[in-house]
Amino acid sequence: MIPKRKHIRVTYSTLNSPDPLLHKYFEEDVVKVKDSFGEHFPMYVDGEWVTADNFFLSVSPVDTTITIGEFQQAGEKDVAAAVEAARSAFLTWRETPWQERNALLSRVADLISERLFMLAAVISIEVGKNRLESIGEVEEAADLIRFCVQSMEKNNGYSKHLDSEDSNTSNHSVLKPYGVWGVISPFNFPCALTCGPVGAALVAGNTVVHKPADDAAYISYLLAECFHDAGIPAGVYNMVTGGDAPGKALVANSHVNGMSFTGSYEVGMSIMRDYAAGGTFVRPLIAEMGGKNVAIVSRNADLETAAFGVVRSAFGATGQKCSSCSRVYVHRDVKSAFMDRLVELTKQLKVGDPTLRDNDVGPLVNDVAYRAYQKYVAEAAADGEILVGGETLDENGYYVAPTVVDKLPFEHHLWKQELFVPLVIVGEFNSQDEAMRMANDVFLGLTAGFFSQDDREVDWFLDNIEAGCVYVNRAAGATTGAWPGYQAFGGWKGSTGTSKSSMSHYYLQQYMREQSQTVVNIG
Repeated sequence: MIPKRKHIRVTYSTLNSPDPLLHKYFEEDVVKVKDSFGEHFPMYVDGEWVTADNFFLSVSPVDTTITIGEFQQAGEKDVAAAVEAARSAFLTWRETPWQERNALLSRVADLISERLFMLAAVISIEVGKNRLESIGEVEEAADLIRFCVQSMEKNNGYSKHLDSEDSNTSNHSVLKPYGVWGVISPFNFPCALTCGPVGAALVAGNTVVHKPADDAAYISYLLAECFHDAGIPAGVYNMVTGGDAPGKALVANSHVNGMSFTGSYEVGMSIMRDYAAGGTFVRPLIAEMGGKNVAIVSRNADLETAAFGVVRSAFGATGQKCSSCSRVYVHRDVKSAFMDRLVELTKQLKVGDPTLRDNDVGPLVNDVAYRAYQKYVAEAAADGEILVGGETLDENGYYVAPTVVDKLPFEHHLWKQELFVPLVIVGEFNSQDEAMRMANDVFLGLTAGFFSQDDREVDWFLDNIEAGCVYVNRAAGATTGAWPGYQAFGGWKGSTGTSKSSMSHYYLQQYMREQSQTVVNIG
């Protein structure tokens, strides 16, 4: 009999001093996961495991000689079949009492937690995230679903009394689901940024067609197993894999009533245009479109805290987070001391196989990102000064060195372009107003950080920064590390297609529309 594992509750904060069993369980499941590689993996449509006419190979960025498996390349007809399955299931699912929907989604979350280390091992091998970040992401995914469940419960299914004109009249505001909801999820948080929007859509009473990034096909297959094994009814959750084609087909399908997208600004804006033109009326689109995230270091900062916070945010997940810190403005009086510590901490990072305990930074996700890193480094070296890093490290995987750049002219495009590689640029400022002007002078506004021990400076930062999720004096991450129920995560300006953040009070309501109900008793 296999002994039952101890439940280990994790968040990004508790991972700083994890239970030793966490490493044991993870390493056991890495072995099991590798034994499953090389198979032909189906999609999930209408409660069945199905195949497409074509397939694609997925290789690991950790070691490109490892083939993870063969996955389905969905075509337009496959997407249409998934949408039709979701349409057929919608009427029954929306009529299912919210308490029953909650119970089913809670079971999905519990299965994800039960399979924590297996799912985390896949994330590490498939997209290159180190073991602690992978484990944290899986538990975050389960908590994102739980947060939506709790929101529905706390608001009693979003049915609320309104004032009545007289004793014979009853008025209510009721939130109801839209119908079929499309979810296009990214590679960098393939578990959390699937379960957040999928969980919200399903809790709200919509049915879902999910199209994951092709770099994260295996973790998406395993998540589909969680929905299936939890007893989610056929057609309520569907998952199709492939490159850009199935995503475009999902956006173009006029029977899709709402859409969630996480990815780049360019793709997000194109979806907004195409999606708006694809129907006869306005359909909701919840989009999170990246960031060019800044940290400001005051001359009154604790420089040790600031350096740790920047390193963790700049190089966590190999810089492939929409919330990564990619630019830092430091007061001229403390810049030299800050840079010394930043460079020293960066040099201490160990790059290598992310499934190994001692390694801090894994590979980039694919060859496109690998070549982009080389391009950005060459530009930074030509126009600025690379203080540490700037190298590719291993021909068997997409490994690159965490890079710190100094003396890059402020008009250079790397200051404003989202890079998605482990590269952070540092510049100095003379006055607070100058620092804030530069911090806000980008079209993206997702996250931001500030370091100062002066309360007045902190108030100034909070009053003026143009970003949706901000942190002050956070060593655990200058611009990263949000958790459901603790931080609301969402952007301003070009980082978002909506004014509401996830993981907080106002997210779930976006997956429903309001109906005012007036009933007059004439008996």
